[in-house]
Formats: sequence, structure tokens, C-alpha cells
Amino acid sequence: MFEDRPNRDEIVLVGRSNVGKSTLMRELTGHDKFTTGKKPGVTRKPNHFDWNAEKFMFTDLPGFGFMSGVDADTREAIKTDVVRYIEENADNILAAVLVVDGKSVIDIIDRHTTEDSIPHDVEMFYFLDELDVPTVVAVNKMDKVDDRDERLNDLCDRLGLFPPWKQWRNVVAPITAKRGDISALEDALRSHLHEQGRDDLFKFL
Repeated sequence: MFEDRPNRDEIVLVGRSNVGKSTLMRELTGHDKFTTGKKPGVTRKPNHFDWNAEKFMFTDLPGFGFMSGVDADTREAIKTDVVRYIEENADNILAAVLVVDGKSVIDIIDRHTTEDSIPHDVEMFYFLDELDVPTVVAVNKMDKVDDRDERLNDLCDRLGLFPPWKQWRNVVAPITAKRGDISALEDALRSHLHEQGRDDLFKFL
């Protein structure tokens, strides 16, 4: 399903449907060609944005979880394709941005946590860690969150990170993509790029 990937290093955006990945992609690239919509699941294949002179790109991967009008088998197939894409290209992924909805992420994680299952967001976070892909959790739509610090501390707790969240600024980045407030994410990504000797890519953040 995910063929014809350009041969470039990349930063990937992953997360559930309808958390604002495509909106964030527009903010990161300054380009408005990316499809966004109120219905979950608009993005069904990777959206790459690259620069001709650079061996680098941003990639918006399809959302996983619930999608309006999409049957369970198709949802599972898309998630499998996302996982396979990350596995096959891990060596070229400089960083991953796991986008979550700041207002609903705790409720969603708690609702889907059972003795037999791990919520998609937590599972993806652990999966990226196992592959040694530097990961930033972009906690989006923070303009709708009143108990900011408490909510971010709770998220750290769910991800197995010892609160307070402020000690994890290179891992947890509160943002509001729709308002262009993504500086915390850009700072975190720069720290990961710097650790990999890729300060040359700072110009894209």
C-alpha cells in the first residue's frame, strides 16, 4: 500500500485519526497542499513533503484507530501498513512525532487499557522506542485544556515517564497546531536532530 517512498531521511508524524496531524504538517512545512477534514481517516496513504536540494522530508502517515465509514479490517490493515513502514524505514527516520489530542488522550488511553490490551497511542510510543526512533509526543489542541500541567503529568504517567512533564521537554511538547503554536515541538525536534549531528536541518523548523 505504501509504495514509491522517496529515498530521503525523514521526520514522520503518526497518531490516531483526527488529532490534527495534517494541520501540524501544514504548520511545519508552510505548505497548504495537505488534505484535512472533520471526518477521521481523510489521510489514507503517506503524504511526503520534501525539498529538491535536500535529502530530507516530512511524512504524514495515515491515522490509526476509529475512522468514519471505514470497516474494522481496513482500519487494521492501515495500522499494519503504518507499523511496517516505520519498521522498514527506521534507519532513515530521524525522529517521530506522535500526535495526540490533549483534551481527550487520557480518557482514550484509560478507556482502552485492559489486562489484555494496550491503547494504540501507548503501543506506538513503546514501538518507536524499541526501534530507537527518537520520539516527541505532540500534545495538540492544548488551547482546549484548562488543567494543563495536570493533564501533561497524567500523560507522562500513562506513557511510563516519571512526572513532572517539564523534565521531558524533548519528549512531551504541548502545542496548538491550528493556531500555529508549535514552538515546543520545534525545540524538541531540534534537540533530537542536534544529537544526530543534523543541525543542517534546523532551517526546516
